[in-house]
Amino acid sequence: MRVPNTAHKVNSPPKVSYHSSSKTRIPTEVGVLEERWLHKIFLATHIPATWNFWKLGFGLIAVTFIAWRFWRLLKAGAALAASIYFFFSVTDWLLLRWLISSGRSFGPIGPQLLVKNIPRLGAVFVAGLVAWLLGSTGVGLGLLLIFQLFGSAVYWWGMLHEPFALNVTRRDIRPAAWSSTSSPLRLLHLSDLHVERLTRREVHLLETIEQLQADLIVITGDYLNLSYVDDPVARQDVRKILTKLDAPYGVYATLGSPPVDPRNTTPSLFDGTKIRLLRDEVAVIQLADGQKLSLIGMDCEHDLRSDASALENLLEIAPDDSARVLLYHSPELMPIVKNYDIDLYLCGHTHGGQIRMPGYGALLTSSVTGKQYEMGPYTEQNTTLYVSRGIGLEGLSAPRMRLLCPPEIILFTLAGA
Repeated sequence: MRVPNTAHKVNSPPKVSYHSSSKTRIPTEVGVLEERWLHKIFLATHIPATWNFWKLGFGLIAVTFIAWRFWRLLKAGAALAASIYFFFSVTDWLLLRWLISSGRSFGPIGPQLLVKNIPRLGAVFVAGLVAWLLGSTGVGLGLLLIFQLFGSAVYWWGMLHEPFALNVTRRDIRPAAWSSTSSPLRLLHLSDLHVERLTRREVHLLETIEQLQADLIVITGDYLNLSYVDDPVARQDVRKILTKLDAPYGVYATLGSPPVDPRNTTPSLFDGTKIRLLRDEVAVIQLADGQKLSLIGMDCEHDLRSDASALENLLEIAPDDSARVLLYHSPELMPIVKNYDIDLYLCGHTHGGQIRMPGYGALLTSSVTGKQYEMGPYTEQNTTLYVSRGIGLEGLSAPRMRLLCPPEIILFTLAGA
């Protein structure tokens, strides 16, 4: 990538010092995230991943029979209602197959077909109950058809358009330790790449990064899709992205959730790149105008006691006269972070919910803070938290779609107060 011409133009290698605390963090409880109910649901509904064509077909026919049996209680319209359900379920199946063959999205079909059929089957029951209450089979069948058409429109939009509609969000931050004469610094934040394979989303991402010409790039974890954590092709493809990242003041990264970023394999993704992986480490960058920037990079174990102790240890060695930016994968530490002198806290993890409803927002966030910090900026006391919507898709049986929640990268301009 080209070296940008900015106010912080660097004519020689930047002066960066790295500091680790002599204190050890509180021992981490293993498997904290895996024990949460949402992760268990992802695993349970991922069982159809190994089902072949015939097993999936038999399962779909069995569910269609259930739909027919329910409507049969109405004494009319059962065959047509079951046919409507079956037709739209098959279109979901064909769409999932086409996404793979066209190189747009990847992963096993079975779990996605299961997840997408739950709302469709729910529509069968709701329309049937309406038909029974009103005593009109025609009204029930019409309502069922409308529900299924609307569902297809949502699925097609959420699977074909939004996952590739990468947004660039721009924000201004004024660190308290910087003087009013300090030159602006352009910091680009990436999170949750969740690479399955290289798609046009990743190609667009690299093109956009090059166009933005940031002074500094930071990445806050989750590099592989959960369905491809140990897949050699996916690992090779994520390395193709990482090796192309460069910036005048460097590129810095942290590890995300342990199931997505296994500690024994993920660090090797950065071998041979220009990226510094910060694992409970502070990078103090001396800027061209004399200002200092401290990047506090932490492993995210989702064990709040252990992660909070690591944060306290690192803050003791972060210079007081520097701007402080915390890089930690999840927003879960915000209730603690806001009590310290941290200017900016960058994270992802929630994907903004990935599926959002008008007027309500994220349905689920996979964070213990729930909807308190689901997406975007939050300023509490002297700390600004920004929760990125991320770039890729989670994997396993999490919906392979985005709804009212397109992927994003964030360009921050840091300047003196």
